[in-house]
Amino acid sequence: MANQNAKGLKRLINACIFSIAGFKATWQHEEAFRQEIALFAVAAPLALWLGDGAIEKLLLIGSIVLVLLVELLNSAVEAVVDRVGYEHHELSGRAKDIGSAAVMLSLIWAAITWFSILTI
Repeated sequence: MANQNAKGLKRLINACIFSIAGFKATWQHEEAFRQEIALFAVAAPLALWLGDGAIEKLLLIGSIVLVLLVELLNSAVEAVVDRVGYEHHELSGRAKDIGSAAVMLSLIWAAITWFSILTI
């Protein structure tokens, strides 16, 4: 375990190491994240090709990045809930459902963004 009292550059390096570990864990354990990375791999080049100007390109790519961000947070919530226990509990189910709803909302927003930019 890294020194939790690290400061300056050492703290920044530790944060990067922990972040990379988070990406690896999410990739390994969350199929939805792998699917959304595949979506990003297709959508980002399309956005660069189809977007008219920097703002549109950023909005198209940013909407997919938003999906990835929400999925990372949802995966973190699910991991904590599962750490507490696998037995059914109303609050555990609610927490997972709310996280899932957040992912769905981000996907809807991405679809609205792409539709609006590419059809208007």
